[in-house]
Amino acid sequence: MLEDSVANAKALLAVKDLQELMSLQSAFAQPIVEKAVAYSRNVYEISAQTQEEMSKVFEAQFAELNKQRCRSARQGRQVRPGRSDVAVAAVKSAIAAANSAYDSMNKAAKQVAEIAEANVAAATSATVKAVGAAAAAPKAKKVA
Repeated sequence: MLEDSVANAKALLAVKDLQELMSLQSAFAQPIVEKAVAYSRNVYEISAQTQEEMSKVFEAQFAELNKQRCRSARQGRQVRPGRSDVAVAAVKSAIAAANSAYDSMNKAAKQVAEIAEANVAAATSATVKAVGAAAAAPKAKKVA
C-alpha cells in the first residue's frame, strides 16, 4: 500500500491538466476498491471457517454429553431394576428432544450462513463491477 501511495503521489505531481487528473482519480479508485473487497472477502472467509470449526467442536461435545447421559441412565437402571424404567424413559425422551432441537438449530444456522455467503458474494461482485464501470467511463469520454 505504501508503494502504491508513493506511485500515486508521483503520478499526481506529473498531472498537466484537469482531464488527466480525472483519469488518474478513476484509475486510483478501482485498485483501492478491489483491494478493500479482497480484504473483506478474506475476513469473511476466516470468520466462516472459524464458525464451522466451532460448530464441529460443539457437535462433538454435545454428542459426548448425550453418551454420558445414556450411560448414567443405564447405570441407574442396573442399580434399581424395575423401578427406574420410567426415569430411564424420561431421560431418553429428553435426550431425543434435545437432539431434535439441536439438529433444527444447526440446520437453521447453516442456512443462514449459506444465505450470508451468497449475499457477500453478490455484493462483492456488484461493487467490483460498479467500480470497473466508473473507471471505464472517463476513458470512454476521452476516446469520443
